[in-house]
Amino acid sequence: MGAALRIAVIGVGNEYRRDDGVGWGVVARLAERAGIQPLPEGTTLAVCDGDPARMITLWSGVDLALVVDAARSCPPCPGRVRRMEWNGEQLSHVGGSTSTHGLGLGDAVELSRVLARLPRHLVVYAVEAADTGLGTGLSAPVAAAVEPLAERIAQEITLRAAATPEGKRDQNPGRSRWPTEGAPARGRPGTHSD
Repeated sequence: MGAALRIAVIGVGNEYRRDDGVGWGVVARLAERAGIQPLPEGTTLAVCDGDPARMITLWSGVDLALVVDAARSCPPCPGRVRRMEWNGEQLSHVGGSTSTHGLGLGDAVELSRVLARLPRHLVVYAVEAADTGLGTGLSAPVAAAVEPLAERIAQEITLRAAATPEGKRDQNPGRSRWPTEGAPARGRPGTHSD
């Protein structure tokens, strides 16, 4: 009998910089939810401050990494969620969103690609932030996005785990796409806004 699909959900950010803690909040909500309705075997939940080396360590060797991070966008729409998938090419900014960290997710992906330590599939949920100043607690629109996003990620994990027979993993990790906004990728969900 083969091993279960290896899945990592990584909340990126800083819980002491208001909305930058949204990734941590989503992971905490998934952990609470897992106490009632367990996530598929092989799923790990983790948080990270955005350091590329730590992100690479967390997603190395996994079949699916789902990363939740705060983002800035112009014009801003706090609480809006954008879903993106990596396509095997260099990561670029999508839909005008940028990370709230000095070294962003793109740097971690590019370094991981060069080191051949990318997960087979990488999905990023970017939540548009309102306030990344010092302090704790999420702004109202970002806090309102946590529960629906945790539910959405739990559903994606469950569907992916159910669709992948045990022991049979996709041998073509470059199939996924980072679609441009409004242009869905081949056979994959496109960038979505909530």
